[in-house]
Amino acid sequence: MLYRWSWLTVGMLIVTGAFTFAAQAQEQDVPVNSEASLDLSLRTAALTQPVTTADNSAMETPASHMLLVDYDTGTILASKAPDARMYPSSMTKIMTLYMIFDRMKKGELTLANQFTVSEKAWRMQGSKMFVPLGEQVGLEDIIRGIAIQSGNDACIVIAEGIAGSEQAFAGQMNDTAKKIGMTGSNFVDASGWPHPEHVTTPRDLAVLGTALIRDFPEYYHYLAEREYSYNGIRQFNRNLLLGNAALKVDGIKTGHTDAAGYGIVLSAVDPATKRRLILVLNGLESEAARAQEGERLLQWGFRSFDNAVAFKAGNGIVNAPVWMGGVKELPLGVASDVKLTLPKTAAANVKASVSYQTPLIAPVKAGQEVGKLTLTFADNTTSEFPLVATADVESLGFFGRIGRVLGM
Repeated sequence: MLYRWSWLTVGMLIVTGAFTFAAQAQEQDVPVNSEASLDLSLRTAALTQPVTTADNSAMETPASHMLLVDYDTGTILASKAPDARMYPSSMTKIMTLYMIFDRMKKGELTLANQFTVSEKAWRMQGSKMFVPLGEQVGLEDIIRGIAIQSGNDACIVIAEGIAGSEQAFAGQMNDTAKKIGMTGSNFVDASGWPHPEHVTTPRDLAVLGTALIRDFPEYYHYLAEREYSYNGIRQFNRNLLLGNAALKVDGIKTGHTDAAGYGIVLSAVDPATKRRLILVLNGLESEAARAQEGERLLQWGFRSFDNAVAFKAGNGIVNAPVWMGGVKELPLGVASDVKLTLPKTAAANVKASVSYQTPLIAPVKAGQEVGKLTLTFADNTTSEFPLVATADVESLGFFGRIGRVLGM
């Protein structure tokens, strides 16, 4: 029998959700003299790059690096130097927390665990939670010391406790980065202490922030806490947008060094639509500028785009002929909803095409992948999704096959 691949192209006009077919504490992470060996051109070169937006609108930002992405669909709404290297400063601590949460979820760590403060941790400079030399610190205090106060000392305590040394822990950080899809990062330490080879990209930090929220929702609340007291010292989260009633910012981590500028990874949920956005900024001039630009870009993202379901799981997109099956045709669809992020202000032309081997050969199982759905956007970028059988089809028996051959 001769098999062939069938292509079906359907024009989709998508219009605003409808589818028709046709403060706080002063932040100074490190002393200036520790940054002497850093490459300042990472920041200055990125500053000259243009901003690209998904709706082709004109935009500028004082940040050297920026990436705004929809959490659910992964659509990049706006970017500036998204794959350019930069120094992450204390945004590094998102990975340190990811490493902690991963071990907690696996049962390798619990909040009952205690860790001893080494002299290296105690002497660590920059932002501190002020752990006492030689004493034991509980895991939850360490988590809060990292997430809220950005304690460099806390990072060393947990790195040594997990891996034996900060250097070994950094190696584990790099292994984890590769596993979750970070391709442009290299970690040298657990805190973001300046080092010429300790680098990341906006895209990688967005991947990391997304992974932390997705993989550890039960622990993410630590990054929303606004203050923390330890050892008699009350300290405050430097994310000035936490508690913003309009934006519902619920994390995740700030950073600052003189070489990197003021940076932040932010996440917020629109109260009306429940959409979540992830924003990465770096290279800003002040804490206030960081908060102002973060608020402005999040508001723009929520105001300018909507999410809508283009294809619903289980619904047929195209009917495929079946050879020697209990039915002659079988609807093909997608296994999970295909959700798109689209501009609100104008129609977005998206072409949908399907390809599959025809005819299908019985038996066929519901959910069996038999082809692919391809969406082509106005900028000629594409996204592909598995095309699956929506129901079981059993093979015909002997007499049924005879009847089918006779045209019955």
